[in-house]
Amino acid sequence: MESQINGVASPSSADPSPPTTLTTTNPQNPINRATNPMQSWWEAVSRARSRIHSLSSIVPFGDDAIAPLADSDCPARSLLGNPSATSAISSAFRLPSSGSGDDALCQWIYETYLSTDADLRLVVLSFVPLISGLYLSRVVSAAASPSLAGFESVLLALYNAEARSRSGKPVLVSVPDLSYPSLYHSPPSSKSSRPPSMNEWKPSIGVLSPPLEPQIGVKSTKRACVVAVALDCFYKKISLMPVTSKLDLCEFASVWAGQNCPCRTDLDEDDDEVGFVSEEMGKLRVCEEKCGSGSGSRIPFPWELMQPVLRILGHCLLAPLNPQEVRDAASAAVRCMYARALHDLMPQAILATRSLIQLDRRARSASAIVLANVSSNPNTPSKQRKPDVLLASK
Repeated sequence: MESQINGVASPSSADPSPPTTLTTTNPQNPINRATNPMQSWWEAVSRARSRIHSLSSIVPFGDDAIAPLADSDCPARSLLGNPSATSAISSAFRLPSSGSGDDALCQWIYETYLSTDADLRLVVLSFVPLISGLYLSRVVSAAASPSLAGFESVLLALYNAEARSRSGKPVLVSVPDLSYPSLYHSPPSSKSSRPPSMNEWKPSIGVLSPPLEPQIGVKSTKRACVVAVALDCFYKKISLMPVTSKLDLCEFASVWAGQNCPCRTDLDEDDDEVGFVSEEMGKLRVCEEKCGSGSGSRIPFPWELMQPVLRILGHCLLAPLNPQEVRDAASAAVRCMYARALHDLMPQAILATRSLIQLDRRARSASAIVLANVSSNPNTPSKQRKPDVLLASK
């Protein structure tokens, strides 16, 4: 006679077969989820769809612009790059009543960033320039709302997450000493003129960012640091950010600088002997007027806040895949910040903005020369060439 205890079959003495253990699969076991990629993918999609449905109920007209995105295979990615959804969310953020402690949209952004879904966190990061711009502009404005706790909670979530990831350590950079020759230089002829050996070389260490201390609130003395860390988090993922996020940053950078004096075009009047860039500079002046008329206010602009802004503007200005609209907006913003640096007597900012302006001028001059040569060559075909299609081998 056989008996079963706890799912284990115990054979009788007459049955020579070995015992058989009956096992069951627990769907809640994390080991099973780790070994089943399809189940993990479906759980991520379900979480993203749930978050998108909740967002569509918060944002005005979200049922038409946001809710249909939940039916895609990658809901978070669809939300990140959808212009209609981005426009609806941006319009909700720009309402005068937004940013308060009971703002449902800020609560959604805060909870979404604390989730473990990487794509949903990218959606949150895409609105960091807009949230930072509205927050800083309203803080210094006389007609600011009495409470901006919603914006501050989002910025603090980004700041504290970055502080935990750094573990109380600063961000350092090793600057090489240019007085020492490289390994490819020929050795000096005399021993007396020989520089110290490479073992004696000590790198120069620069501090990009000091250690971060966790914060429970946004104090006036820590406001620039908190926003700077949030913008730095945006910069780390800037290659995945949509165009609208970059344009928002360029717009607010121009408004934050608040300098529309003629000195912002001083560098554009130098070395313009050929005249290839005159038309481009005219377009930039129109873009400057457009950016300067945006919503926002002139703010205190310390160096710790200006650093991440300049990094983002450098990407918008020089990255090859950025559209011309982003480059023009970044060019206008850099010139406004150059004028602000001149007025505030900030040597680091003057050097950085001046370098970006010169790089922008050289790039525009080179592109203008190429276009002039192409238009003057009669053998150049007028029909646009179709893009090359690379076929991957199966």
